[in-house]
Amino acid sequence: MLGPVILAASRSDRMRRLISAAPVTKQVVDRFIPGETVDDIAPIIEELTAKGLELTMDVVGEDITTPEQATAARDAYLALIDRLKELDLGPRVEMSVKLSMFGQALPGGHELALANVRPVVEGAAAIGTTVTLDAEDHTTLDSMFAIHDELRKDFPQTGCVIQAYLFRTEADARRLAANGSRVRLVKGAYKEPAEVAYQNRHEIDKAYVRVLRTLMEGEGYPMIGSHDPRLISIAQELARSAGRKLDEYEFQMLYGIRGEEHLRLAAEGHRMRVYTAYGTDWYGYFMRRLAEKPANLRFFVRSMVSKG
Repeated sequence: MLGPVILAASRSDRMRRLISAAPVTKQVVDRFIPGETVDDIAPIIEELTAKGLELTMDVVGEDITTPEQATAARDAYLALIDRLKELDLGPRVEMSVKLSMFGQALPGGHELALANVRPVVEGAAAIGTTVTLDAEDHTTLDSMFAIHDELRKDFPQTGCVIQAYLFRTEADARRLAANGSRVRLVKGAYKEPAEVAYQNRHEIDKAYVRVLRTLMEGEGYPMIGSHDPRLISIAQELARSAGRKLDEYEFQMLYGIRGEEHLRLAAEGHRMRVYTAYGTDWYGYFMRRLAEKPANLRFFVRSMVSKG
């Protein structure tokens, strides 16, 4: 399987230098990450929202090793909030955050991440939007869920992400569905051992459907993070069976992937949210996108061969 190989490459300084130096890299990366600064991304936000789409914004970053870097990540999100306020688009644009960027892996990281993310959640609420806590590898999830629970005491709209390939996720979904959480369900993109996660794609897909049924039948707000046409169709049927209205769940897809499907779902009246990343530290995010979907890797390789 190519996924684990690509994820290993995402942690390789040598591969980072090689791929970053490839002449075609910027052109291909721009497909997934359409800017480096708030000024770059503001026209994209305006363009997509004008088409009837909603967004969730991710300021990309990897390898936070100091508290100062974690503070800088917090400040980057606060700058985004300020720009959304200027654009008067807060209610259309939420934010996605990885707690590792806020210092979760540092000494005292749980408390540090909570202290750094809280002002972002407060700022988001002040402009009429919210924050979703992205899931990372399985060793970080107990901390993520504890922070999610703590933030929801004051900001119940705070969302979180669960990953279908983890064995623990069905139990997590039952708890979150019962307490009315906003939950994004994804398949999962981290290299996880067989002791904690399904390794077979068919098993992952079956787990995804089981978890999605739990979310649809629960008290929360499901967010379907998938580009898979079959799973999108199943999600629509599960929503109908659960008696959900079109504004009681949403679809989420990555910027740069299946753009016409984004517009089709929005035109049908579905809430369609585009996961849009920006920032200078794009490498780790880009490599995870390649690992998630072989078609992304084929696109990149074809571009390097034809343009390099």
